[in-house]
Amino acid sequence: MSKVPQGFRRLSENRIRESVGLGLEDFVGIVGTVIEHRPARTVTETEHVQILALTGNEAPVHSDVEFCKQTGRDQVLVCGILTMNIILGLTVRTTSALTSANLALDDVRFEQPVYVGDILSAQSEVLTARRSKSRPGDGIVSCRIGGYNQHGQRVFSCTRTFLVPADASVVREATDY
Repeated sequence: MSKVPQGFRRLSENRIRESVGLGLEDFVGIVGTVIEHRPARTVTETEHVQILALTGNEAPVHSDVEFCKQTGRDQVLVCGILTMNIILGLTVRTTSALTSANLALDDVRFEQPVYVGDILSAQSEVLTARRSKSRPGDGIVSCRIGGYNQHGQRVFSCTRTFLVPADASVVREATDY
């Protein structure tokens, strides 16, 4: 095998490894770029019920179909925490799989209702990328995250700031990623 496909790196003559996450050097070159994340994800009933149980959320808008019908909805709404976690999770493989810390979630907005069975996709606009002053081996990256349903409606948005390695190859070699 002579050519290594994009998104992979060579380990040996007949072995390649999928690359995940970006380092500061990668982000600096793409500030202002929008990354479309794939694949999308369908919200399942199981996830919805589990997040309600894990968080102790007893709001009837999330769990009582009859309550929802009496308040103008045909079905229960997916809990916003689940919506946020699915959308942020969709961004991790590409942007922050090598991160050592989340620093902030700002301007969090739940913009449209999400229901069980909706298909969510995500995109990240790289806003800033700079070396950390207190941790010179890391970079600080901020991305504007947008989450969309199958109809192209934005259902969630936030700005996420996180630490990435200044040199991703050092982390990949040390961790075998």
